[in-house]
Amino acid sequence: MKSLSSKLLYVMLLILVATQWPGSEAQSCRPSGQIRGKKPPPGQCNTGNDSDCCKEGKMYPVYKCSPTVSGNTKATLTINSFEKRKDGGGPSECDNQYHSDDVPIVALSTGWFNHRSRCHRNITINGNGRSVMAMVVDECDSTMGCDDDHDYQPPCANNIVDASRAVWVEKAMPSAQWPGSEAQSCRPSGQIRGKKPPPGQCNTGNDSDCCKEGKMYPVYKCSPTVSGNTKATLTINSFEKGKDGGGPSECDNQYHSDDVPIVALSTGWFNHRSRCHRNITINGNGRSVSAMVVDECDSTMGCDDDHDYQPPCANNIVDASRAVWAALGVPQDSDDWGWMDITWLDA
Repeated sequence: MKSLSSKLLYVMLLILVATQWPGSEAQSCRPSGQIRGKKPPPGQCNTGNDSDCCKEGKMYPVYKCSPTVSGNTKATLTINSFEKRKDGGGPSECDNQYHSDDVPIVALSTGWFNHRSRCHRNITINGNGRSVMAMVVDECDSTMGCDDDHDYQPPCANNIVDASRAVWVEKAMPSAQWPGSEAQSCRPSGQIRGKKPPPGQCNTGNDSDCCKEGKMYPVYKCSPTVSGNTKATLTINSFEKGKDGGGPSECDNQYHSDDVPIVALSTGWFNHRSRCHRNITINGNGRSVSAMVVDECDSTMGCDDDHDYQPPCANNIVDASRAVWAALGVPQDSDDWGWMDITWLDA
């Protein structure tokens, strides 16, 4: 995955749970060089969790080392997604797998990652008056960046612990202090427990997820505050009968053609049908498109027959028809197809 750090930083103490580790961290860690930033191709830099994108011509330091590890090593905690198609990029370096953000896991800067010597070992993180144990699954690459392999994000600093959402939750950090959190007053209203779908009852069209037995899913009654350019995640949905969208649309109890630019919004943005049959403007991939709101992407419920045994919607989703993706010029064979960072506003 070789994920990169977010721009909002949180200083904490780190204890590496071991008496002796193979290799040695540098006593004095200075940059080993610089790389020149390249402007990302349209839609190729994932800005989830407020991640930075490389800037054309800017020089970024690179490191082969990290500060010396002690009983209380100072570090900067950032937030990263380890799930597929999120801001973390590719699969984790330790096992070439993606991981749930609901599990306390981390990526370490290159020097601390130390040639995989900490893979699948636990570290204890102290911050905000609490401690949490997390497993190392990935490297936050301090030696390279600003290319396709690194999601066109800068090299990682040499003192980063890039953590899953679960680490931040267990440390009880207020959401307003989370990197990249627009939803400063929008926190989960609870959880639901996943149920295994009956055979053939979960439609996996458009790469839709099916609920997993026993897994806990957060639910939301709110969404991030709407502004002139509201950050969101664009997903793909079918609004036609018998497809992965489930039942008819909430606004009019009708099915709709996927060849028309229409969307469903997360519950908070759907706002008790107040945006029904109104247009929003979606900006992404260097283009804009106007689309009509016809449905709700339910953030409050899921994992049942009414929701096609799919998990609750996240609170920042614009679930769009195929026509929206076509209008934005996203190729169906690209990594962005089906999951892309966008901004939107009321038209």
